[in-house]
Formats: sequence, structure tokens, C-alpha cells
Amino acid sequence: MKELNGRELAGYIKERQAHQVRHLRALKKFPKLVIFYDNDNPVILKYIALKEQYGADILIDVETRKINAANASAEVRAAADDPAVSGIIVQLPLTECDMEILNLIPNEKDVDGLRGERDTATAMAIHWLLTGYGVELPNLKLAIVGRGKLVGAPLLKMWTESGYDVTIFHRGDDLSRLSDYDVIVTATGVPGLITSAHLKQGAVVVDAGTASENGVIKGDISDEVRAERDDLTITPNIGGVGPLTVAMLFENVIRSASTGTDAE
Repeated sequence: MKELNGRELAGYIKERQAHQVRHLRALKKFPKLVIFYDNDNPVILKYIALKEQYGADILIDVETRKINAANASAEVRAAADDPAVSGIIVQLPLTECDMEILNLIPNEKDVDGLRGERDTATAMAIHWLLTGYGVELPNLKLAIVGRGKLVGAPLLKMWTESGYDVTIFHRGDDLSRLSDYDVIVTATGVPGLITSAHLKQGAVVVDAGTASENGVIKGDISDEVRAERDDLTITPNIGGVGPLTVAMLFENVIRSASTGTDAE
């Protein structure tokens, strides 16, 4: 089995970013990321912690702010208007606040791409991961399982606009048809949804699904797939899409800080 190791690729990007941030700080520009969230879902807290650590490693200030329905709009507007803030993330899923708060984020600070005006960080991470490992997407049949705002919908848009042969599958669709596809990206948040029977010989599989099951973070791919299928090229249980997504987020924070007027 060949692994699509996003952590390895992210390591090279992170080293370059650290140099960029040191240069910005020498110019009295201090990149800053603000993360809004409204619940303590274990998946959310895990990804917030990863972003905080990544920011600390490359000397970018990361501030987390828990919001609620009463103060969400005011808090996001304040961050949007603050020249010291380079990037803003609303960590999904929201349980109390309205998704409309995404529209309050200026496009130049929308480092996650959730407003729909740019490619999302996760979609870009998946694309970089596959191309970084030499997967020739234009020549293959591509399948995306799930059409969520973070992964499925933006990735479908990106690949369709690139002219790739891509099909979207919803949760209720006949997943047995996945065995006709060369590359499968799944992001439904349903643990174990994709089994070995769904995957053709030599398929490339990206598991971008995340859910908490008995306190353990699970993906969409059944455990038996990695245990039994040596022929696959697949993301690992840990260190697949996630590390590259974080790297893409900070890439956008750095870009915003480089072109903006961050406070001294």
C-alpha cells in the first residue's frame, strides 16, 4: 500500500512559510489569524488545536474566540474591521450561530474560502496532495462522495472547471458504482461508509471525512480497507488531508498579511 502522506508535503511548505513570516516581522508586519467557533465538538477542538500549534511554530498569532447567536455578528464584524487581523476562520460545523456570518468576512481575509469566492483550503489541499504524489488527474475517472461546503462542492467546482472527468455521489446514491472510478475522494462524516467492495484494484483514495465515534476521530473509510488492500494508494488514518489543509490556510494568512496593512 502506498500512502498519500500530507504531513510530509506540509513539512516542506511549513519550512518555507516560517522564512516568509520572519521576513514580514522584520518589516513590522505581524500576521494574525482569528478562529471563531460556537461549540466544543471534539473534532472542532482538535482542528483548532492543530492550527494554534502550526501558527506558534511559524510565529503567526492565532486567536480563538467562542461565539454565540447573540454576539456572533458583532464579533466577526469587529475582526473584519481590525487591520491587525490578516485572516478569519469560522470553524464548522456551527450548532448555534447562523452560517450567514460567513458573509461578514471580507474576501481578502477569508483564508478558508468558505464564502465561495475562492477555492477552499481543504479542496486545495486535496488537489495538492494528489498532484504532489504524481496522480495524473486529467487522465483518470474521479469520484467525490459528499457535496459539503468544505470539501465536496468546492472540489467538484475546481475539477469541473479544469475539465476533469468527475462525478459527485451523495450519501443515498449507489456506492457500488465507485468501483468504476480511479480516484475516490470521500468527505461525508459517516464512519466506515466506504468499504473494500467499493474500491477497484489500484484505486487512489482520499479520506477527508471526519467524525467523532466514542471519542475517537474516524474517517469515511472502513478500517478493513487499510488492513486488507495492499494495492491501494490511500491517505493514512492520521496525516492525510488535514496537515495540508492547515498549510493552505496559513499560506492565505501570509498572503493577506503581505498585501495588507497589518498593525505594527
